[in-house]
Amino acid sequence: MDTAQIRIVLVEPSHPGNIGAVARAMKNMGLEQLVLVSPRQFPDPEATARASGADDVLANARVVDSLSAALEGCGFVAATTSRERDQYFRVADVRAAAERLLQEARRGSVAVLFGSERAGLTNEQLEAAHLLVRIPASATYPSLNLAMAVQIVAYELFRAGGVRIDPAPAAGPLADPGELERLYEHFAQVLEEVDFRDRTQSGTHLMGRIRRFLQRAELDRNEVNILRGFLTAVQRRRRRAGEREDP
Repeated sequence: MDTAQIRIVLVEPSHPGNIGAVARAMKNMGLEQLVLVSPRQFPDPEATARASGADDVLANARVVDSLSAALEGCGFVAATTSRERDQYFRVADVRAAAERLLQEARRGSVAVLFGSERAGLTNEQLEAAHLLVRIPASATYPSLNLAMAVQIVAYELFRAGGVRIDPAPAAGPLADPGELERLYEHFAQVLEEVDFRDRTQSGTHLMGRIRRFLQRAELDRNEVNILRGFLTAVQRRRRRAGEREDP
């Protein structure tokens, strides 16, 4: 993902701790450009503490005194809102908005606006936006903390950039049907020895259910050997106990 063209703009943030938390959220997701419009308190030790490793994002943050200065050079602007707005605003879900932002970032700078903690963005500030971004939330309390909102938007940008988590490599080859069948036979033998029986009316389902959940586990050969070793240990322990009881 090309993050150099994406600008996070906080308009009149009132809590320095939120500014630090925003910097951390941005660094988590590979974003670097932070612009602060008339922050109430910045720089501040609480912002530095909450940045927690994202000191570079915080140190490079630009402080400006107007929204127009924050948006200088931006070709596309999106603004976050949790409130219903007039119909002439174009509104997009955060996931769709992230894809559009990345598309626009390929041809120039883009900005995402976030309003103050208390009041959000005013209608006048929203006039600068080409698109409003909504984060789905409970209708009874849709307002998110500023840093949380930035984290969600940054995460969706990260996902939209095509980053994927590679599955962990398999520990070893899966057990073949013969190895599994010997495990099931061993299991059935131990169940018989310890008198653990199917208590249902038909009395025929227990081993079938054990087979099914072990099949879902997709055991590799080492895991089959571990289970068989455990079953053998149960058998040996039971036999030694029986020998002590034999007069």
